[in-house]
Amino acid sequence: MTVPIEASPLRAVGTVFSRVYTMCLVEVQKLRHDRTELVTRAVQPTLWLLVFGQVFTQLHAIPTGGTPYLDFLAPGILAQSALFIAIFYGIQIIWERDAGVLAKLMATPTPRVALVAAKAFAAGLRAVVQAVAVMVIALLLGADLRLDPLRLLGMVVVLVLGSAFFCCLSITIAGLVLSRDRLLGIGQAITMPLFFASNALYPVELMPGWLKVVNHINPLSYEVEALRGLLVGSPARFGVCFGVLFVAAAAMITVAAALLPRLTKG
Repeated sequence: MTVPIEASPLRAVGTVFSRVYTMCLVEVQKLRHDRTELVTRAVQPTLWLLVFGQVFTQLHAIPTGGTPYLDFLAPGILAQSALFIAIFYGIQIIWERDAGVLAKLMATPTPRVALVAAKAFAAGLRAVVQAVAVMVIALLLGADLRLDPLRLLGMVVVLVLGSAFFCCLSITIAGLVLSRDRLLGIGQAITMPLFFASNALYPVELMPGWLKVVNHINPLSYEVEALRGLLVGSPARFGVCFGVLFVAAAAMITVAAALLPRLTKG
C-alpha cells in the first residue's frame, strides 16, 4: 500500500521535468528554424550598448566606482533582453488557447504547474541563447567580462530564474485580462518602468528615495545585481539575489498555474 503513495510524488516530479524538457526542446527547434529572430532581437541591446554605453563611457557622467560604464551597463542590458523576451510569453498562451492547444493540454493528466513551469523555463532557455548574442556584442565593443565556467553557470541560473518570474507574470496577466491586445498593451506599459526602476542603467546610490523603494521590490534589480557581480566582479549579495529570484519565480509559477484554467474559459 505504501508503494503508490511514495511513487505518486515521484511520478509528479518526473512529469514536471519531462514537460519542462519537452518544452525546452520545442524552443530549441523554434530557434533552429527561425534564426533571424535572434538577429532582430539583438538590434535593441546593440543600440543600448553601442550608443548609450559608448557615449556615457566617454562622458564619465555616471559614477560607477572605477568600473568602465560599458562594463557596468552590459549585465543590465543582458537582464533587459531577457525581460523583453519573457514578458510577452503570455501572448503565446492566449494564441494556444485560441488554437485549441491549451484545452487539449489541460485535458491531459499533466499538472498545471508542470505546464506553467515548462513555459517558464523555455523562456529562460531562449533568454540564455539571446544573452550569448548580447555578450558577444558587448565583448566586441570592448567590455571586460569575466567568462570562467562557474560564473557563466551562475549567469545561466540567474537568467533562467529571472525569465521564469517575468514569463509567469505575463501568463498571470493573460489569465486576468484574457485578451491578446490588452496583454500586449500592459506588457509594453510595464517593461520600461521595470527597466528604469532597476539598477540596470545607474547605481542605486544615485536614485531618489522613492525610486530606491521601488528598486528594492523590483526582481529585475536583483537579477542585474547578480549578473553584475558574476560578469564584472562588482560587490553583490549573491545569497539575497538568488534567494529572491528563486522565491519570486516559484511564487509566480504557483499563481500562474492557479489562473491557467481561466484562459480555457475565456
